[in-house]
Amino acid sequence: MADTERQTEVHLVTDLLDEIENENLYRVLLTVDKRTLQIVLLKMQGYSTKEIAPFVGLTTGAIYARMEHLRKKLKDFKR
Repeated sequence: MADTERQTEVHLVTDLLDEIENENLYRVLLTVDKRTLQIVLLKMQGYSTKEIAPFVGLTTGAIYARMEHLRKKLKDFKR
């Protein structure tokens, strides 16, 4: 991945985190690695898991696993 692409992606992840107004949600998202946050951003932009996989260098199964792990963290956040 080119450096400019990486900088853009990190910038987008930073933008996502900057937009979070709920402090508890923000803290939960800070515990998530940047690659998972990238996946979330790409999903929000309408990309399929199959399209995201080569972009982030993971298998589709790994993406599903990361998203499930994030769902569990967010469920715990709601409680």
